[in-house]
Amino acid sequence: MSKSETINILVTNDDGIHADGLLALKTALDSIGKVWVVAPDRPRSACGHSITLHKPLRLTRVKLADCSYGYACSGTPSDSVSLGVPGVVQGKVDLLVSGINRGPNLGWDLTYSGTVSAAMEGVILGIPSIAVSVASYGDDISFDYAAEYTAILAKKILKDGLPTDTLLNINVPALPRDQIKGIEVTTQGRRRYSGTVDKRVDPNGRAYYWLGGDTVIDGLEEGTDVKAVAGGKVSVTPIHLDLTDYSYLEKLKQLVASAD
Repeated sequence: MSKSETINILVTNDDGIHADGLLALKTALDSIGKVWVVAPDRPRSACGHSITLHKPLRLTRVKLADCSYGYACSGTPSDSVSLGVPGVVQGKVDLLVSGINRGPNLGWDLTYSGTVSAAMEGVILGIPSIAVSVASYGDDISFDYAAEYTAILAKKILKDGLPTDTLLNINVPALPRDQIKGIEVTTQGRRRYSGTVDKRVDPNGRAYYWLGGDTVIDGLEEGTDVKAVAGGKVSVTPIHLDLTDYSYLEKLKQLVASAD
């Protein structure tokens, strides 16, 4: 039986279906199985895990730069996954890979990330899922190493699987291959942005606002994704969908009981 009959891989992103990172990822995964591309029809960065409920969604078949075809979704990355699984992929989806994102998804970035949220949607649908990003917003970054490493890891995940409700979040430093200092399995670190609100006035005298937040404030604790990438390493972080703070449960029970 051929690879296309046995392995189906769904690829998506939040940078849009024509993004260079998505094409590099697809190309690397083509050697593993049948790759299906369903991605937003335009950039959807920082949309989080939003889904579209208030209007219809459309899928449009489009030609990619390698002359293969994918489907552009009029909605979000999570919408792309939800539509791709029953509407595009022919058969069971064996793996979902979201990326390769232009820019890191480290620490608390995950709460905003459309890239990671697409992988979360895959997990919700019972699909082993990976999110992958390169830690640069530059126009001249290479996605080759990130794509190659993701394909290597994808083969292992297809063989061994992932724990229930868990995805892998990969972040690759924007460095030449020979300057990457290794691969580290990490925990989720802390990263926040110094937010600013820029108030302006349009020609009609009405106020409008630009949200900022370009200044990154990282917590560089050992063993975290933030620290690993800052040190030139690839970080691989297992992310679990259960956000419960189990360490606080007993104390909270006491607090709630005392408030009755």
